[in-house]
Amino acid sequence: MPTPLEDLITLLDLETIEVNTFRGQSPDEDRQRVFGGQVAGQALVAASRTIDEPDRLVHSLHAYFLRSGDPGVPILYEVDRLRDGKSFSTRRVVAIQHGKPIFNLQASFQKNEAGLEHQIAMDMDVPAPETLPDFKTRMAPYKDKLGDWYDRPRPIDQRYVDGDPVARRGNKLPGQRVWIRADGTLPDDPVLHACIVTYASDMSLLDTALLPHGLNWMDGSVMMASLDHAMWFHRPFRADNWLMYQQASLSTSNSRGLAEGHIFTQDGTLAVTVVQEGLTRLISK
Repeated sequence: MPTPLEDLITLLDLETIEVNTFRGQSPDEDRQRVFGGQVAGQALVAASRTIDEPDRLVHSLHAYFLRSGDPGVPILYEVDRLRDGKSFSTRRVVAIQHGKPIFNLQASFQKNEAGLEHQIAMDMDVPAPETLPDFKTRMAPYKDKLGDWYDRPRPIDQRYVDGDPVARRGNKLPGQRVWIRADGTLPDDPVLHACIVTYASDMSLLDTALLPHGLNWMDGSVMMASLDHAMWFHRPFRADNWLMYQQASLSTSNSRGLAEGHIFTQDGTLAVTVVQEGLTRLISK
């Protein structure tokens, strides 16, 4: 049987339908809608497939979630080759289901260039990921409440530094720290590593917007959905090595939450910056 990570790699390996047109599938799971990280990761794969120079890698992406994806039907990805310059290439990707766009992404790719170097510092006062429980161990007390979702295969190993989302309910926190990595060994393909981190970046960031209110995604008091997602890729990394995802809530207003995340390699090198806004609508009871 393939591992969950092998299933994710297969999920990201889009079918080429025509020049600039690709088709992606969803996992055979009981979901109400397609996971946003899946659509973002597949869209980045589609954009990357149209880049002819292998040393020209993604350095930023900006995306909007337009409609809930239907997990029961394929997703069509149409790519527009907006520009190919001497150093940069720009692509626009539209994901389509049932004849309507559900997601769009614009990504920019750049060849490697030497220049000035500076970065913010990682919080190094964190326990090593190996000393922290994995997701299933951490969430075992809530297994019955989580239902089938608890046993779902997880290609990304997540280790919460600041306690699990349920136990810290009522504690008003400015952010959270989560160790993440692909749960297995990946090929030496920087495009695949970027796409897997794009997939993983959507897994906990919007939850961070609830932390200043002492709320969490399990208590059923807030309706949540990703609205837009932006990423900047600063330096090389491997998605199958441990990465520290430092997240902070920036604002909640008008039923929207905004959070930012910085992804560092284990030695403190800033690899990726993420900003996401999502729906945080209170549910009337």
